[in-house]
Amino acid sequence: MNINMYVINAVLILMVIRQIREHPLDLRSLAAPVLAVGAAAVLFLHSVPGGGGDIALELACVLAGVAMGAIGGLATHLRLGADGRPRGRAGWLAASMWVGGVGARLAFAVAAGNGAGPAIARFSIAHHITGSAAWVAALVMMALADALTRLVVVYLRGRRLAAGPAAARLPVPTGARA
Repeated sequence: MNINMYVINAVLILMVIRQIREHPLDLRSLAAPVLAVGAAAVLFLHSVPGGGGDIALELACVLAGVAMGAIGGLATHLRLGADGRPRGRAGWLAASMWVGGVGARLAFAVAAGNGAGPAIARFSIAHHITGSAAWVAALVMMALADALTRLVVVYLRGRRLAAGPAAARLPVPTGARA
């Protein structure tokens, strides 16, 4: 691991501090985490291997990212500001999903370079994962899925909140019991 990885991970974690404070749900606040993860993807994601068990690994990591992003997005506190526009604040659960995801990926990278490499290699061979490029792709795609899912969930919740109580009611399908 080089200094760039530490800096990028520190920036991703520090973004949580900005999200914990209440902020307007505007393009800048919603897009910042996605842009940060996108920058990391440009630096580290050079290919998406598709051989052996690579796709299963990548899919599992993407699904984990979607789950973390959905939980984080649903755990973000939203309210209407005085101007009628939605405002958001990440709660402890939302923040812990983000920090936990970044921390787990960082811990994996540190472990891989400091003694866990042979165990990861054995796991990779047993599960037909073709090499380190598959791990890098899977972990970067996990981060992208996390950030994008959280963005979509918070954006949709904010739009629904801004639309008022009429939009908050879900239609009851015909024949459904209350």
